Amino acid sequence: MVDNNKTDKKKNGVSRRDFFNQMGITVGTAAIGAAALGGAAGQLLDPEPVHAQGKIPDTPYKVGQMTFFSGPAAVLGEPMYKGTILAVDEINAKGGLLGKRKIEVIKADENAGTDANVKELRRLKVSEKIDFFTGITSSGNTPALGPVAEELKVLTIFIDGCTDFLFDKAVPDPKYIFRITNIQSADGVTAALAMVQTYPHTQRIAHIHPDYSYGRNAFQHVKAVCDKLLPSSQVVMEGWPKLGTTDFAAHITKAISAKPDILFTSVWGGDYIAFYKQALGYGLYKKMNYATTLALGVAPQAIGKDHPEGVIGGCHANYYFTFPAGQKWPLNNQFVRAYYAKWKEYPNFQAEGAYSAMHMLRIAIEKANKLTGGWPDDEAIIGQLEGAGYSGPGGYVYIRPDNHQGYKDAMTGFTKNYPNYPFQTMDTSRVITIPIRSITAPPGWPAPKGDDTRTSDWINKTWPKVTG
Repeated sequence: MVDNNKTDKKKNGVSRRDFFNQMGITVGTAAIGAAALGGAAGQLLDPEPVHAQGKIPDTPYKVGQMTFFSGPAAVLGEPMYKGTILAVDEINAKGGLLGKRKIEVIKADENAGTDANVKELRRLKVSEKIDFFTGITSSGNTPALGPVAEELKVLTIFIDGCTDFLFDKAVPDPKYIFRITNIQSADGVTAALAMVQTYPHTQRIAHIHPDYSYGRNAFQHVKAVCDKLLPSSQVVMEGWPKLGTTDFAAHITKAISAKPDILFTSVWGGDYIAFYKQALGYGLYKKMNYATTLALGVAPQAIGKDHPEGVIGGCHANYYFTFPAGQKWPLNNQFVRAYYAKWKEYPNFQAEGAYSAMHMLRIAIEKANKLTGGWPDDEAIIGQLEGAGYSGPGGYVYIRPDNHQGYKDAMTGFTKNYPNYPFQTMDTSRVITIPIRSITAPPGWPAPKGDDTRTSDWINKTWPKVTG
């Protein structure tokens, strides 16, 4: 009998099976199923009381929070604000930062557009005198806002706006800005690996992506993975709807006409809700396999039970509220219950990211206070955020000191209807997890020329082509 794995190793260096094993990709079951998180009211997480050193200002610590509060993207962005407020309420219930300084949140609507958002950030810093800026959903906004935040010297933790180009190109040497959500390349690569693992015989791939940085990067990263792991596959269709599109008929019919084995999409937010509803009407899901980066990334209640089951329902390679469940990771169970108790809905990845960002800021201020003996300046807080680790609802987060990007192990899964939720959720028995180091360019990898990200360049130059 011929050992196909040995044959593949001889011809290509590594078989596909060995490649996945080497990457540490796992498909496992949560300790407790989706029912464990239920809708019961819970109690807020309880930070330990802090004994502040030195004099602490009695003026509010002003936080500028910008995300989508209107338009189709609000279904993704509003949970970010709700996660921020949950954390702020917990901190203020203990007296505020260092137990003495209450936090005040000032809202700004990201739906105003990039130019208006830049002006609003300047206004928040100059007129409102914010101490800290956070938020941002769209990848089209962080490359514009990052340099301005650096110029204004405003301490910033972006929750999303995940484009690799923020730190690859726009701000390659950041001081004041950080980001906590996994970068976009992790999102695209994770979804692509899930596609390859689930549908290894795929040959014909169709793509529908929003026509701006997030969608363009998603296409780039999926193609980079497929060039290595599905080397005989081909792109048979590309659709590039504008962000905010409500009519996807032309893209859907074009995809069906191309007769692909699979359709891959990174459409998100309210756009995605419109897309999948229209695709149902055309019978698209009966004609091809299907994979997404963000089907399960919107507010959970936005995905109806009519959504196709058993498809790759991405959650930004980041977080879904049913995983980890129960006592396997109590921090998530507590967070979900507290969020539900306050908002009567379940959190998405942006809610978890915003919540974790505020608590990481709190911890950095507490550590800096011990070193400085008073209210720490931004330099001291930055020193504690660089290289910081945090155990949050979604697992361990680490902020690399060289590029200020937060990293957590990546995950995605498949859609499933459970009777105890009135909306579709993630299948808790088929959650795919990947060590983040396996799918992102390492520190020091040089920035490539052109439109490649560091990660796509790293994949192109270091991953072997495999078959079988």
